[in-house]
Amino acid sequence: MRGFLSPAVRPLVTDTQRAFRVLSRHRRTKLARAAQTTLVKADQWGRGDAVAPEVAKALEAGLKALGKKK
Repeated sequence: MRGFLSPAVRPLVTDTQRAFRVLSRHRRTKLARAAQTTLVKADQWGRGDAVAPEVAKALEAGLKALGKKK
């Protein structure tokens, strides 16, 4: 039981990452292609894992563009 006195380390997830996670697989795939990355990397970003900064910026821009069309 090592480490039971320290709190669990949880990644901080932003609102845009939460919005990405609720999208359908097809929509997430389209955003990943637009960001020139794979769906795996895009899903990792949605969970709060570390990805390249340019991928994160491209996914955020894609989500903002998706919201403007409504």
